Amino acid sequence: MSIFPLPQFERDADPKFRDGLTDEEIYARLKPPTSIVVKFGRMKLIGEYPYRGDAKPGCGSKLVVRTFRAIEIAEMLTTTCSNSGCGKSVSRSEMLNYIDNSGGRDYPFQTNGEVLRVATIEDTNRASACADKARAELGRVRDIAASRKFPAKIVDLELTLDETLLLVYYLSDERIDFRDLAQELARAYQCRIEMRQVGARDEARLVADYERCGQHCCCKNFLKVLKPISMRSAKIQKATLDPLKISGRCGRLMCCLRYEDATYEELRKRLPKNKSRVGTAEGPGIVVDSKILVQLVLVRLDPAPGAMPGEYGREIAVPVEELMDPDACPAPGEVKAPDPMRGMSQRSVREKLAAERGSKLAKQDRYREKAGGPAAPMVEPSTRRTPEVDTGEGTGEADAEQTGENAGKKRKRRRKRKRRGDGASTESGDSSTSSSSTSSPADANGLPKMRAAEAGAGNDTEDQSDDTDDATDATDAPESGANSSDGSNATGTGDRRKRRRRRRRRGNGGGNNNGAQPPAE
Repeated sequence: MSIFPLPQFERDADPKFRDGLTDEEIYARLKPPTSIVVKFGRMKLIGEYPYRGDAKPGCGSKLVVRTFRAIEIAEMLTTTCSNSGCGKSVSRSEMLNYIDNSGGRDYPFQTNGEVLRVATIEDTNRASACADKARAELGRVRDIAASRKFPAKIVDLELTLDETLLLVYYLSDERIDFRDLAQELARAYQCRIEMRQVGARDEARLVADYERCGQHCCCKNFLKVLKPISMRSAKIQKATLDPLKISGRCGRLMCCLRYEDATYEELRKRLPKNKSRVGTAEGPGIVVDSKILVQLVLVRLDPAPGAMPGEYGREIAVPVEELMDPDACPAPGEVKAPDPMRGMSQRSVREKLAAERGSKLAKQDRYREKAGGPAAPMVEPSTRRTPEVDTGEGTGEADAEQTGENAGKKRKRRRKRKRRGDGASTESGDSSTSSSSTSSPADANGLPKMRAAEAGAGNDTEDQSDDTDDATDATDAPESGANSSDGSNATGTGDRRKRRRRRRRRGNGGGNNNGAQPPAE
């Protein structure tokens, strides 16, 4: 909080207005004030009393005053006359204006009294002794009240400077007959007794000291009129209605809730009500919640076209200044959600993608570890290769090389499939020698047909042409297989045919042989 210099203080300290005079010479020129505003009593009452002395007291001085109650010790606040010559004094109109703004007729302001003199050391010592005596007699007064079955709590006592008046403050919400107790106390203390009924807030003003904010209680420090606080103010200003957080020392709602009530009310009027329809830059929606101090509105957007029945749109926070008419805002779905990588450099995008991929691979590794399998290798985004797309327009040596590479890969895959098939056929031939030696031509043709069916699942032109050669050459298999008693000649003849076909394909560049017969061996 900034500290702003007051003009009257700066004028008093400015050497230009001092005329070369010292503080003592300036003080000697001042005239005694004729009217002084003082503060007195346990309840910190305010009074403006005339002064006829020759001394020139300053703010904070202790004075002996005669009030409407008795002779008491008081503290000087300021002067209200123009002949005092002090820049810190206020005019009477300014003081009355302050009283009107602070409660009007409810403000505890008194004028029927007089300032007798400036308090001496004896007066201040006597005032301290009276305060100590009142604190010591509090327990005795409570015992007398209990013996008389007084249905209220004795809060505090106050003894005036001349000890002619004892004020008893008791806490009660209803009117109580205290005449018997007052008579008993008058006989015990031989002075005038005055019973004062107070409420919970006045009790805190009398006995409380500090609040949870670390400052003196407002009611004890400066508040003179304690107005009730409504729960509406607490609901608007506080996110929680915990009694421990919104209650003061008196157990009632804190007085400081009134300080910002007008500001909160003004800010709340600028916000739309809940469940009202508003428009935003991303489409129309319904107000779900609002924040008064930050002036933000939580809007639930309408679902985009094609959404499921009962599906809600997403929720966004919009400043109250950016709200618009729901009929003039963009339709739902017209404005896409902003790109989360918008404004980022290429390096930042790559790093973010690498981090996301690393997190996904880490999750997969944890899943494989739980399942007992090996971890997946970590692949950087820079090492990933984009698959090449064959548009069919390229011609020349590059296309021929690419075709040769693809044909080589296909041949490798086909050889692996055939090796697996040959191994299975060899095992079946060893286990059933008699059945293969007596196989008929129809049975011998079954193996090439089965291989052709397996090779046809790949949908390759070369596999189909090779299967045709297998079917053509398989017609000679029964002749060579018939001369073998254990099926070994048939198996060896099939291997030789495979080798011939491989050599033929290497010589023709991986294409078909167009019906050319293999050379005789």
